[in-house]
Amino acid sequence: MTRRIEDYALIGDLQTAGLVGRNGSIDWLCLPRFDSAACFAALLGDEENGHWTIAPRGAGDCARRGYLGDSLVLESVWETRTGTVKVIDFMPQRDVAPDVVRIVVGVSGSVEMSSTLRLRFDFGSVVPWVRRSEGHRLAVAGPDSVWLRSEPRVKTWGQHYSTRSSFTVGAGEEVAFVLTWHPSHEPRPPLADPHDSLRDSLEGWDRWAARCRYEGPYREAVMRSLVTLKALTYRPTGGIVAAPTTSLPEEIGGVRNWDYRYCWLRDSTLALGALLAAGYLDEAAAWRDWLLRAVAGDPADLQIMYGLGGERRLPETELPWLSGYAGSRPVRTGNGAVDQLQLDVYGEVMDSLHLARASGLPPKPHAWSIQQSLLGFLESKWREPDEGLWEVRGPRRHFVHSKVMAWVAADRAVKTLESDPSLSGDAGRWRAMRDEAHREVCEKGYDPERNTFTQSYGSRELDAATLLIPRVGFLPPDDPRVVGTVDAVRRELGSDGLLRRYGAAGRGPDGLPGTEGAFLVCSFWLADALHMTGRTREAGELFERLLALRNDVGLLSEEYDAAGRRQLGNYPQAFSHIGLVGTALTLAGAHTAL
Repeated sequence: MTRRIEDYALIGDLQTAGLVGRNGSIDWLCLPRFDSAACFAALLGDEENGHWTIAPRGAGDCARRGYLGDSLVLESVWETRTGTVKVIDFMPQRDVAPDVVRIVVGVSGSVEMSSTLRLRFDFGSVVPWVRRSEGHRLAVAGPDSVWLRSEPRVKTWGQHYSTRSSFTVGAGEEVAFVLTWHPSHEPRPPLADPHDSLRDSLEGWDRWAARCRYEGPYREAVMRSLVTLKALTYRPTGGIVAAPTTSLPEEIGGVRNWDYRYCWLRDSTLALGALLAAGYLDEAAAWRDWLLRAVAGDPADLQIMYGLGGERRLPETELPWLSGYAGSRPVRTGNGAVDQLQLDVYGEVMDSLHLARASGLPPKPHAWSIQQSLLGFLESKWREPDEGLWEVRGPRRHFVHSKVMAWVAADRAVKTLESDPSLSGDAGRWRAMRDEAHREVCEKGYDPERNTFTQSYGSRELDAATLLIPRVGFLPPDDPRVVGTVDAVRRELGSDGLLRRYGAAGRGPDGLPGTEGAFLVCSFWLADALHMTGRTREAGELFERLLALRNDVGLLSEEYDAAGRRQLGNYPQAFSHIGLVGTALTLAGAHTAL
């Protein structure tokens, strides 16, 4: 039976991540990077596609679980008729070889435990050759090799192309396992000491959490979302992935299954704002630096997303041997939307770099020249139709949000020159561009009959992205057109109190079959907009509703199915957690509008 998405908890080492089910099974893990092929892919197929389960023999789901403090160290507790046991799962932060550490701790009585390790490289398609070496188990297939180290008293054997173990733990006893990946052509790296690694991990997370300067309401939720954003950061480059998974569906059984293991420019300003507001200046600077490297080059070649290191080629491929999550096919790797024209990203980059400069991050001398180049290109292109923020796979349109972000690009350039006279640039020309974009959006993107901005010029469809109009400063929150847009979007895109991003019942303009659930970041935007338009009580009520959608360890996916009362889409989703942090800080009065 397919587990619900919210049944999973996240572990990671700031270079990749795994998902651990309530039954003690790691069903998703890509090694050595977020965007590498999975060696555990049961999440998108079944157990034969790879997993690693450690649990009491014959037991079901754990009785309770949670992270230790403000860390990414997961503790799951089972209560059996013979005793109580807990499993501690984590991935130590590393510089070379990734490790998965699993420590079984006896709490009371005596509990029989079992472990089943079924490695399947290349997204569940390749069975490795397993043998004993240096007193450990070694699995090799092509470029991949994995070492499994367990304690001598653990009985281990091979069965049905898997490695099985059995052992018993009593009160106060511990049994540790360490799984280490490295390239098969290289010598085995030093194997981590599990207990030293646990201590170092907890101490490291404690130091990191202590840097958070937010002490207002909802701090627990804010801190867990910040930990999740940190977990989705690829430490070597500073890039933040949208999610650590691919192909978790927007509709159960549907085809809207995309690979989110990349870095989107659309997240840049909101992510930067959340990190800066919470006091994480180093992480904000690393994200800013990743952004500058990724967008460097011909501005005509600017993409909506990049790889972890700024890679540009992300070809979309289908994996037919995987049955998909709950039968949702196809399973995809790569993302064809990388080739789309989305003009809003120019505004998002300009806004991010303006925010970084205004917030006092250490300056980058070449940043302004890159910004001038991007704006010079946008001046000649902003009037054209594009695919828009939501990556519509259909005909291009004049999306209102894209035009608003063109206004943002010009506005931030003007403000940068006004704040720093030492910089060069034609402020007069950019003011003219800003004024023209503003005038055109108000004339062509606004429906006076319904008093609302629309999704695109001449359309009657609405778009949750228009809720960002007051946030980016295009119009003040008390403008009647802003208030009307908030009301219309809530009325026409609302679903059980939450918000879809567009279309009737989630059906979008992309021509793909099926629908989608409520888009969680849009619901956070609605809470922000309600607050900005003077309806703070309603904003707080919506925010409380959104907090209640988190799973037991505080995680959110991309979407929520109100009818099925379950999370949908790739998980955990950076955009959703960025929205949570932003709304919490906004309601607390600690967040400066971007």
